[in-house]
Amino acid sequence: MTFETWLIYVATVLALMSTPGPSQLLMLSNSGAHGFRRALSTAAGDLSANMLQMLAAGLGLAAVIAASATALSVIKWAGVAYLIWLGARMILKAKANDPNTRAEQSDVSARALWMQGFITSAANPKAVVFFAALFPQFISAEAAFWPQFLILSATYLAMDGAFLCAYGGSASWIAARFKGAAKLWIERLGGGFMIAAAVLLGLKSVTDRT
Repeated sequence: MTFETWLIYVATVLALMSTPGPSQLLMLSNSGAHGFRRALSTAAGDLSANMLQMLAAGLGLAAVIAASATALSVIKWAGVAYLIWLGARMILKAKANDPNTRAEQSDVSARALWMQGFITSAANPKAVVFFAALFPQFISAEAAFWPQFLILSATYLAMDGAFLCAYGGSASWIAARFKGAAKLWIERLGGGFMIAAAVLLGLKSVTDRT
């Protein structure tokens, strides 16, 4: 793979990431509710799922997964239900000037936030098909497969991580400047983002990005 090919790949990924997906909306929600530093666990969960999906694509499992329409549907809709439940719970529990509510939110563990990010990304098993279709466009048959595959994977993860951090940092900065009733609506908006992420996940197709 030449440097020029890699630059084209970067431009392609940038175009694919130009609009927020379920993981980006979840990052917005968790950063607004729990702060950017804690929400980094959500980003780590998303990227961990992406790594497994890329590995599955590289090992040739995409065709097997794509052939199981029932499994795809079950996993996807379980993820949709999970996100809707999280979003609805956040909206219902949002209270202005309630220290107990804030304490409960701050007690959310990094593991729980990581799991939210992982499930949201893993609930889109068609991502394996996406990576299996994207990577061959930029891999040269004249060079070793795995070094090229690792470069493409690492590049995607770095770019996705940067986008997640940008979304999360912005949400955290905005949320920190609102208090009282405004803080209440920020928390409700975060729950709305989760539900919106569920809707986007439900609309995902094989050709969609992760």
